[in-house]
Amino acid sequence: MIQPQSKPVTLAALPYPQNALEPYLSAKTLNFHYGKHHQGYVDRLNALVSETEFADLKLEDIVSAAAGQAGKTAIFNNAAQVWNHNFYWRSLSPKGGGKPSGELAEKIESGFGSYENLIREFAQAGMDQFGSGWVWLVKDGGILRIAKTSNAGNPVSQGLGTPLLTLDVWEHAYYLDYENRRNDYLTTMLDKLINWNFAAENFGGRQYAPAKDK
Repeated sequence: MIQPQSKPVTLAALPYPQNALEPYLSAKTLNFHYGKHHQGYVDRLNALVSETEFADLKLEDIVSAAAGQAGKTAIFNNAAQVWNHNFYWRSLSPKGGGKPSGELAEKIESGFGSYENLIREFAQAGMDQFGSGWVWLVKDGGILRIAKTSNAGNPVSQGLGTPLLTLDVWEHAYYLDYENRRNDYLTTMLDKLINWNFAAENFGGRQYAPAKDK
């Protein structure tokens, strides 16, 4: 049952300082990406849902209720982008990179042949995404696979499985640091910052929740 909430959607706190991902993502990028783009989606969403049937819903319920509904595209796009960004920030960590361990590592080995194959396929999926969108590692039933979504799409709204982690391939995610070198951004995130602990928690069935609101 959908539970109402008593306040508008707010900007979830970053799980680390804005300079914590340097030198791989600069504080300037996070200031614009989080402080301008992410905040902008929050502000537009609250304006769109004010005094509507969505006004008292939790963020994930807005995403689900607006998905595929005629006349609700703007609400879905902004709600999904807020959710996607919340998930993206948790998919990165100052102590990230390296290789996963435990059951997740075993599932990667069995599904992709090796960790290196997964990284190569994930980066290629990001390069193959035409225009703006997201690349996800998802658990679909008992298997892992890589999924791409365009614009504001995500695995939850499209029934693609349980998201484990994501990388943002909208240009604003990387252009200040990497210009048009999307592949450099993708491979650096995967090598240096990807948060395998977060992926393992999602793989194990932990219910995802963003950091506390600002």
